Amino acid sequence: MMKIVNSFIFALSLALAPFSFAAGDADAGKSKSTTCAACHGADGNSPAPTFPKLAGLGEKYLFKQMQDVKAGARKIPEMTGMLDNLSDQDLADIAAYYSAQQRQLSGAKDVKLDLGEKIYRAGNLETGVPACTGCHAPSGNGNAPAGYPAIGGQFSAYIAKQLRAFRTAAHDPGDPTGRANDGDIAVMRGVAARMTDQEIDAVANFIAGLQQ
Repeated sequence: MMKIVNSFIFALSLALAPFSFAAGDADAGKSKSTTCAACHGADGNSPAPTFPKLAGLGEKYLFKQMQDVKAGARKIPEMTGMLDNLSDQDLADIAAYYSAQQRQLSGAKDVKLDLGEKIYRAGNLETGVPACTGCHAPSGNGNAPAGYPAIGGQFSAYIAKQLRAFRTAAHDPGDPTGRANDGDIAVMRGVAARMTDQEIDAVANFIAGLQQ
């Protein structure tokens, strides 16, 4: 078991290596994000769990996700073609704008909160699931310099969907419904691969209620 945990810590240390990205201008990003507002809200607080909240996620993370969507490394049908005409500077500006906004709290339901908190703060040593706090911080504010997103207050349905997509990609790399843009060392795929549906739903619900 310790071998699994130590392997994850080693992978995590590699993932913390910075990747370069253009410096964004939040003021310029506000005007460039008008098309995004229809789904994600003018301030990045989506009105529906179908679309994730972008407010306060972290500039580096947002920039990488938009790059991946544009390049096809992360497939989101609703985003098809939306970024094709945007330059890296445009993406950086939009990322800077949304990252500077205050994320609204979704709130957690009173369902399996104890399990959700246990997974988030301590993981599951028996199955090798690490604590979420290692990357996303005890408060859910993430690690902006490392590019790990702030997830506290995000819609629980969205968090659960992404965890299942990472798990799918881990077990069946050829499945088009999977998500595999977590880097060559597959940090999130490695985490989600060991999680049960019950753990995923519980931790997603807990995250939705995390205060920033």
